[in-house]
Amino acid sequence: MKKSNMVFHCPVEATVSLIGGKYKAVILWHLMNQTLRYSELHRKVPDATDKMLSQQLRELERDGLITRTVYPVVPPKTEYNLTEFGKSLSAILDEMCNWGEHYLININQTPCCSQNNE
Repeated sequence: MKKSNMVFHCPVEATVSLIGGKYKAVILWHLMNQTLRYSELHRKVPDATDKMLSQQLRELERDGLITRTVYPVVPPKTEYNLTEFGKSLSAILDEMCNWGEHYLININQTPCCSQNNE
């Protein structure tokens, strides 16, 4: 884990700083139990533009939450997975999923994701 130059005033601020991007929590959720290629992540986060997805992935990598592995093949193959530090968010992401499922049920919308990240 890399030391941040930012000064935080409370732990929630630090957490939101790391996972609070537009798609960061969703990306982390999908990487929780698996390694994914860029194209697979893009299919799982279809509303993200290429630019936004790339930016969010770079920030997650910079903050030590994910690793990016580039294989020297043609076409280039890039895989993403959680670091140990990133895996430490699994309980938080599980609770976010649970809360979101209850919210969606309460507004009569069927949750589209399951606990096993499908």
